[in-house]
This record gives sequence, C-alpha cells and structure tokens, in this order.
Amino acid sequence: MANRLCRGRFANFTMRKNSKFRLLDVASISFGHFVHDVFSSFLAPILPILIDKLSMSYSIAGLLSLAQRAPALFNPLIGLFADKLSARYLLVFAPLVTATSMSLLGLAPSYIYLFVLMLFMGIGASMFHVPGPVVIRQVSGNRIGKGMSFFMFGGEIARSVGPMVILGAVSLWGLEGTYRLIPFGALASIVLFFRLKNIDFTPVKGRKSNNIGVKQTIREITPLFLTIGGATFFIALMKGALTAFLPTFITSRGETLWAGGVALTSLQIAGAAGSFLAGTYSDKLGRRRVLLIVAVVSPFLMLAFNFVPQIYSIPLLLLLGFFIFGTTPVILAIVNDNASATPAFINGIYITLNFGISGGAVFLIGLFGDLISLSTTFKVVSFSSFFAVPFILYLKKFNV
Repeated sequence: MANRLCRGRFANFTMRKNSKFRLLDVASISFGHFVHDVFSSFLAPILPILIDKLSMSYSIAGLLSLAQRAPALFNPLIGLFADKLSARYLLVFAPLVTATSMSLLGLAPSYIYLFVLMLFMGIGASMFHVPGPVVIRQVSGNRIGKGMSFFMFGGEIARSVGPMVILGAVSLWGLEGTYRLIPFGALASIVLFFRLKNIDFTPVKGRKSNNIGVKQTIREITPLFLTIGGATFFIALMKGALTAFLPTFITSRGETLWAGGVALTSLQIAGAAGSFLAGTYSDKLGRRRVLLIVAVVSPFLMLAFNFVPQIYSIPLLLLLGFFIFGTTPVILAIVNDNASATPAFINGIYITLNFGISGGAVFLIGLFGDLISLSTTFKVVSFSSFFAVPFILYLKKFNV
C-alpha cells in the first residue's frame, strides 16, 4: 500500500514538475479564505449581545457552536460531490453563503433562526475548506507546500481581524445593521469566479463503480491517516491547551484578563507567520523534516513557558505559535500529495478527522484541568507532545 501511495505521489509530482506557481490564483483563493474566515469568526464577539437580546442561557447559546460544526460530519460526502462535478462551484459560492448567514445574525428574531443561520454557516465552511486545498494544489505547480502556506495564512489572519470587523460594524450600524457587510462576501465570490473559471478541474474517470472507488480509496489512505492522526493528536493537545485555555491559564497565575488577551493575540499572530513559512520550507526541506522540527522544539518551548518568570511569557508564546501552527499547511500538503484519485473526498476525510481529534484534545484538556488543575495539565501536555515524534518518523514508510 505504501508503494502505491509513493507511486501516486510521484505521479502527481511528475505531472506538476514543469508547472509554475500561479501566484495570482493562489493569492485570490487565499483572499477568499481570509474573507470567508473573517465572517465565520463573528459569533463569539457578539454572543453576549445576542444572549441579552434573546434571553438565552449559556447552555443554549453553546449549542450554536454545535450547529456551526455539525455540517463537518458530511465533509467526505461534500468531497465526493466536488470530485464528481467541479471543486470551483463550491469554492466560489462559499464566501457568499457564509457572509450572508453570519451578517444576518443581528436580525434573527428568535433562537431557532439563529440556529438555522449557524447551520448554513457550517455548510458554507465545509463548501470552502473541503475543496480549497484541492484547488490550491491545482494552481501551486510543484510548490504545493508554499501554496498551502498562503492558504492557511489567510485563515489565521482572519481570526484576528474578524472580531474587530463585526464589533466595528455593530458600533457603526447597531446589531441589526450588520447585514451591510454581505457585499464583501459577494465580492470575494466574484473574485474567485473570475480567477477560477478558466482552470480545468477534470472529474476523475476510469472507475467502474463509485462505491468500489470509495472503498479502495479508504483502504489505501487508512494507514497514512492513522499515522497522521497519531501525530496530530499529540500536537493538538498542546495547541488546544494554548488556544482554548491560555487566557484562563494566565489569569490563574494572578495576571489580568487583559494580559490573557494579549497573550492569545501574540500566539495567533505568531501562528499566522508560522503557517505562512512552514509549508514553503517543507517544499525545500521535506514535509517530514519540518514536522519533526516542530515536534521536537515545541514541547521544550511549552515546558519553558510553564517554568520561566512571567516576563518571558510573551517571547515564548511568539515562538510557540510560530512552530505549532506551522504543522497545518505541512500536513495539508502531505494529504494532497497523496490524493491523486479523489482529492476532495480524501481532503474531506482529513478535515473531519482533524476536527474530531482537535475537539477531543480540547475536551481532554478541560477534563484534566478539572481533575489535576490547569497548571499541572499544561506541564503534562508539554511532556506528552513528544509522543508525536514516533508517528512523524513512521511517515518515512509513505515516502514523506
């Protein structure tokens, strides 16, 4: 099976070796990713206002996040649809779908409307994130890692910009006036339409049965995905601890909420830089080597963050963010290097897998934080992250 994956990867490289990195197309798709994820980050900043407006409990409000994530369960089916028809159609309309649903949150007259809008937002997110890396692969030539870096940079920056955009819109127009942001989503869809309309996305042909093709694909990618999943889990423990619980951890050490916010912002900004550079360098140094550097360096930085004086926290967080967020474009490049037959389907499986692993890791961090304290959990996570190394070394079997 590993040989088949190696041959598929070599065939992909051979097909792309003389093709150029299409910067304008890659930048356009990354711009679409930025706009899409700006809108998808609107809920958290205005949730307190929505709770007050509709008299929601915290538990009911929490279900909105579940509605947003639920469509991710169908990512493999969306991938099959994209492979059968064309990835461009989903990618073009996704920013408009997400922008419309999220910009109408302020007009929702009841919780049911909010829930439905969040479901549509989740559908829009799947429409973009499943075929997005596949299209990036198509226009990146033999620099797929660099293409994934551009793609992920757009998404990472959006997480910092999105809250400012929606809060600024509420300040200007009030909660009910945020529908005025919809044209920006439409603009992103228009840009994507004109950039992608002349790109050839040929559906996969030659299989006698789609069902046989799906089963064969799953059998072939399972060993690779189990290996990637193992590495992802141990890295996700560290990433989840920092992204979900960093402000809580900071305040538990006696610092202010403002200090926690600054720490999280520093982590995210450094993460955007790491995402941008890691994939590019993986084209030159090799995917496995870059992942190995991250898996070895990050736990030491996390341990240092736990024990050094607070004055050194921000520099360490900048380094941590730079390294641990760099894994995503590299792993996306690995997945798409080995996704020759049904790329969107395979990418959909990976995104669903990553969603489940990341969510489970955050849950475990919270559980152990209750049982043994958050401070002790951060230390345990620092050591456990070293277990990602054997999985990354095993990727050599797949010619990674």
